[in-house]
Amino acid sequence: MHRIWGLAPRRLVVSALAMTIAACAAKQLPPPPPPPPKVVAIPPRPTPPDGAAAGLMIPPADATGLRRSVNREISPNQMLWNLRSAFNVAALNCNAPKHDGIVPAYRSFLKTYGKKLSAANKQVDTEFKKQHGARYAGPRDVYMTTVYNHFALPPTRTHFCDATMAVMRDLQGVKSAELEAFAVRSLPSVEVVFDDFYRRYAAYQADLAAWQALYKPSELQPQSAQAQIVPAG
Repeated sequence: MHRIWGLAPRRLVVSALAMTIAACAAKQLPPPPPPPPKVVAIPPRPTPPDGAAAGLMIPPADATGLRRSVNREISPNQMLWNLRSAFNVAALNCNAPKHDGIVPAYRSFLKTYGKKLSAANKQVDTEFKKQHGARYAGPRDVYMTTVYNHFALPPTRTHFCDATMAVMRDLQGVKSAELEAFAVRSLPSVEVVFDDFYRRYAAYQADLAAWQALYKPSELQPQSAQAQIVPAG
C-alpha cells in the first residue's frame, strides 16, 4: 500500500516535466515562412499621339470644346488667304509619293486665281490697318507666321497633307468669283486635322496624369523585401 501511494508523486513530476519540455520545444519552433513577394504590374507609360513631343502646349478649348485657332473668327478674305497659306505649307512639306500632286496643284492654283488672291491680300491689309493703324505690318507678319507654324505642326503632317490634297481636288472647276465661298467652306476641312490631334493629345495628357498618380516612382519603391516591381508588356 505504501508503494502504490509512493509512486503517485513521481508520476506527477514526470508528467509535469514532460509538459515543460514539450512547451519549450513548441516555443523554439522556427517562424513560418514569409508570404510570397507582392507583384505590382506597371502598365506601359502613356505616349503622345503621332510621335508628338511629351511637353507640347496645346491651345485651350472654349465652351463648345473647340480649340482656339488662327483659322477661326476671321473674315472670309482672311480665310481665303489662310487657305492659300495651307497650300503653300503643303507644297513645301508634303514630300510623300502619294502627295506628289500637291506641288503642281499649288502652282495651278496661283496661276488660275492670281487676281483674286491679290485682291484678297489687299483686303486683308485693309483689315489689319483698320485694327492696328499705320503700323499694321508688324502684327500681320506675326499673325501670318503663326498661321504657317500652325499648318506645319510636325505630328499632324501626314493628316494635314491628306486633307489639303483632298481640298485641292475639290477646287477643280471652281470659278474665281466662287473662290472666297470655297475657302470659307473648305478651310474647316483642313482645320479639323488639328482639332482631332488636339483632342487625342488632351486624352493622352489625361491618361498620363492618371498613370503618374498610380505609379509614381517614389510610391513604387518597395519598403521591404515583400514587394517586386514588374513592368507590364
